[in-house]
Amino acid sequence: MWQRFTFDDLRAIGHYLGMLVLFSALLMVVPLVTALVFQEWDPASRYFYSIGIALVVGSGLRFCRIQPGRLNRQQAMAVVGLAWVVLGLFCSIPLYLSGHYATYLDAVFDGVSGLTTTGATLIIDLDHLSYADNMFRFMMHLLGGLGLIVVALSLGIFGKRTGSTLYTSEGRNEHVVPNVVQTTRFISKITAIVIAVATVIVTILMLLDGMEPARAFLNALWTSISGFVTGGFAPMQQSIMYYHSFSIEVVMMLLMLMGSISFVIYADVWKGETKAFFRDIETRTAVIWLAIMLCVFTAALASSTLYSNLMAMLRRGTFMAVSAMTTTGFSVITTNQLLSVFTSGAFLTIAVVMAVGASAGSTAGGIKLYRVGIIAKSIVATIKETVAPDSARVVVSYNHLGRRILTPEAVKEAMTVFILYVTTYAIGTLVGIAHGFDANQAIFESVAMTSNGGITTGLAAPGMPWTLELFYIFQMWVGRLEFIALLALLVQVTVSVVPRRRGRRAVS
Repeated sequence: MWQRFTFDDLRAIGHYLGMLVLFSALLMVVPLVTALVFQEWDPASRYFYSIGIALVVGSGLRFCRIQPGRLNRQQAMAVVGLAWVVLGLFCSIPLYLSGHYATYLDAVFDGVSGLTTTGATLIIDLDHLSYADNMFRFMMHLLGGLGLIVVALSLGIFGKRTGSTLYTSEGRNEHVVPNVVQTTRFISKITAIVIAVATVIVTILMLLDGMEPARAFLNALWTSISGFVTGGFAPMQQSIMYYHSFSIEVVMMLLMLMGSISFVIYADVWKGETKAFFRDIETRTAVIWLAIMLCVFTAALASSTLYSNLMAMLRRGTFMAVSAMTTTGFSVITTNQLLSVFTSGAFLTIAVVMAVGASAGSTAGGIKLYRVGIIAKSIVATIKETVAPDSARVVVSYNHLGRRILTPEAVKEAMTVFILYVTTYAIGTLVGIAHGFDANQAIFESVAMTSNGGITTGLAAPGMPWTLELFYIFQMWVGRLEFIALLALLVQVTVSVVPRRRGRRAVS
């Protein structure tokens, strides 16, 4: 039975949200230092101001609960569900004060987009954004890509007593090592190593292209962060196309693919168990799915006037397919080219690939390849049961964190989330159409927001209707939480708000 939130529940939730708000103040120190190093005094003052607001509000919320205690399941879900919105509101303060946003809601949109690693942006004149503000955008990506709770636990912000409850409430069930805190630190370590190596490589490539050292390093760092956490923000308005470098595009594709792999696989490879990578259901599903969709995408592009030769088609088409599958959002074509030069088949293929996404337990969004693999296994099991003799017992197995037997519970979970995603895609499409936009664009944009994909057709732009903007913010939120924690939170809030009926008889 669902229980109402009590006053003590609200105090506990407020306490932990306050800790996250204080953590956002710590996050703002990075762009503050960046501003001081590059003598950007106006951004520095804005981050001082924003840090002060976060410290005051966060400290006030901390006093909601004086005695420390262990969070129960419903409290943890509320903290996780509200954390993305609360931090989005605070992170939007310095962004809005930068003067690069038409309204505060646009800044909130970017704050939520950054934390959920969607990568869609409503920023104005990105090419002239300060180093400090750009640094903050990618710090949000890094925080959101790893997971707010993962980062907080790895730094010991919540202590040890609430780790497991919060970790699973964020939709994470994989433990790469036995201890939750050790798991979160392992994830952070792998991320730091990959980003550091990629930053060095991309910096060298940018220096060879003639970019000045400081700018080359920062652009390399930012694109490496965004690529590995499958975020999609870019330092320049033209995204990766700005660099006009095939070498950088190759590095970014490798980063995106690495970011789309489950951290559990990284743990197995770290231990020397490389065979687990090739046996895993997600790896095999990814190979089959990507091969099929690349063939379809290439065939669709063959009739496009955008590509005058085979190499150009393979280069840009493959990059866009990888960006879509990993739900990163990097682009090597313009929005106008996506709409006017891509064939309708190529356009919708990108949307389908983005809707499915990549691996569970990775930084990517979407339905996830694991669930697609489970549903495919379920179909195989149904066919086997149909043709098998009545006396036969059909058993279907697969590899994921070891060898497993396909169970009705696993199929139910996969189908539930699959249906919720598809339903949200459809509702978002109808909302876009209701605002007067083309159906194909509305479909694409709805998929991009819910899957946290980031490749957009231009509907999400400054001046868009505020009602559509709010709905897109909601889609980014539910897509990042993968529905279950969010639905549980919404039901809990509804139960707590709706008055109880008096005089209701108990049914025995």
